[in-house]
Amino acid sequence: MIRRIIKIKLNDNGFVMPLALAMIALLSIAGVALLELGLSARRHAAYTTTEIYARTAADAGLTKALFEMNEKLKADNLNDSPLPQQANATLPNSDATFSYTITGDSESGYTVEAVGRSGNAERKVRCTFILQNASPFEYAIFTQGKIDLDNSAKVDLCEDSEDENLKVGTNSINPDYIILRNSATINGDVHVGPRGDPDEVIELKNSAFITGDTYALTQINELSSVSVPQWLKSMPSEGIIKNNRKITASAKYDGINLKNSNTITIDGQVTLYIVGDLILGNSCELRIADSSPDASLTLYLGGKLEGKNSSAINNLTKDSKRLKIYGLDSCENLDFKNSCDLYGAIYAVNADVVMHNSADIYGAIVSKSFILKNSATIYYDGSLKDASVNEGAAEFIITKWSEQ
Repeated sequence: MIRRIIKIKLNDNGFVMPLALAMIALLSIAGVALLELGLSARRHAAYTTTEIYARTAADAGLTKALFEMNEKLKADNLNDSPLPQQANATLPNSDATFSYTITGDSESGYTVEAVGRSGNAERKVRCTFILQNASPFEYAIFTQGKIDLDNSAKVDLCEDSEDENLKVGTNSINPDYIILRNSATINGDVHVGPRGDPDEVIELKNSAFITGDTYALTQINELSSVSVPQWLKSMPSEGIIKNNRKITASAKYDGINLKNSNTITIDGQVTLYIVGDLILGNSCELRIADSSPDASLTLYLGGKLEGKNSSAINNLTKDSKRLKIYGLDSCENLDFKNSCDLYGAIYAVNADVVMHNSADIYGAIVSKSFILKNSATIYYDGSLKDASVNEGAAEFIITKWSEQ
């Protein structure tokens, strides 16, 4: 009887219709809620995407500003106006844009504001650019490959050097790539390439010794190529120097090929770009005068350097910072037969450098390979670590970063 009553009630149209309508209403409400949730998620995703694009664009503007300032630094025209700026540049593969402005000067520093925009979204980043001097002369000798110290050759600190320790190193891990022959000495530490075994890379002949520690670098010492400053590169060439000459201003030459007993005198703050070879014939001299208080030579060399018998690169100031020789990628050989002590620093990462027996060196060497002949000595000048803007070793880096 009870089952029959229930069956009749369930089959009653007056009861089923309201129930169905209620279920439809509930499903409609749930559907609308889900649709609204989906639309909200889509709107949020779209907004977030534009925010990301705007932020990425602002970062791109900051990166471009840093690049342009370092290019301006390389060209040695920081004091020229105007400073780099950009308006509404398009971020690749998007509809976002970026702009940036740079204010300030070399004395007070430089402030950068970069703005990124995408749709209705806008992001700003601000930072300060500071100049970081990264000296290439952290080592007395550093090479990409071999270092060969002949009999009784020596590497030591200058007497007045403020450094407490001296370093010699190579990026190589090949066996016997650092050789100290009979009685050769390094008064400091020796570094070999990452994961290298110092006992395999370093070979000590009879009575040769290293006073410091020997160990492997944790990472490759990146040796960057040298670029000629744009202002110097764009100068017209003055040809080839073949005879006596006094140089008091920066210049560009196709080459130097001095015949026997001729002299070039540098008298002033001089930067030279030698496109080709620099050859000093027998008893010839490239001299930095000590009569001028600011006499110095920064040399960019595109070809080889060959100093023949009794020739000399003679820095009369005896200040290693007054002579810098930078070998370009096309510079593959530097061969010195100096008849007097050489005061200066050499950076030529693609060149094989040979120093012959007749003179000591006060400064530092960075090269592809290096040979120091019998009884010669390199005295490392630690003051070379203080790089200047004009050396091409300085760069702008970001500090005091903030976002809006």
